[in-house]
Amino acid sequence: MHELLLSFQQLMNPEELLSSGGFYLVILIVFAETGLFFGFFLPGDYLLFLAGLFCALNKIDVSIYTLCLGLLGAGILGNFTGYWFGYRAGPMLFKRKDSFIFKRKYVVMAEEFYHKYGGTALIIGRFVPIVRTFAPIFAGVVKLDFKKFVLYNISGALIWVLVLTLSGYFLGIEFPWIIHYVEYVVVGMIVIAFLPIAITLLKKRIKDKRNKQNIQ
Repeated sequence: MHELLLSFQQLMNPEELLSSGGFYLVILIVFAETGLFFGFFLPGDYLLFLAGLFCALNKIDVSIYTLCLGLLGAGILGNFTGYWFGYRAGPMLFKRKDSFIFKRKYVVMAEEFYHKYGGTALIIGRFVPIVRTFAPIFAGVVKLDFKKFVLYNISGALIWVLVLTLSGYFLGIEFPWIIHYVEYVVVGMIVIAFLPIAITLLKKRIKDKRNKQNIQ
């Protein structure tokens, strides 16, 4: 049990992942987080940023070109997997009971996000935790035209991977000392990433409260 806990803590620590697991483990995590419904808890945005930063400081034994291509491939294939899963599972996802690795409320969150932004949710959602995992799944549930899905999938992956990874890379080239403050960078990115979700949940709570008062 103690070893399992340590493994989980390591999995949630992007700095440890990059140092010990390297390139291939990062690729696997990006694939899981962008298409497998149980990957919603994995580190995303800041993992890409730190991958670029570590690459600039030669802490990952691959070039920036290989890193970006690998991350792009993982992000695109992950979304294709999620779309296929949603297409096959369909409405069954909304009837599925909650478990440790599945929360129905996350599918509902992705549904609301999708209805608000349409197909572009697949691009915008890349930068939103949880939505990043479930948006392609829900696109499969509603059977979004596959050609449109391919366009949104590739566009979203390009923007998400290149913006975050290259930001970390060039920041590492210009300011290598930032590695000593990586904890603060991670905390800042987590706050920024989860802010839209916090605002959405707060608005929903206020709306539900008002509706309840109107009924009474």
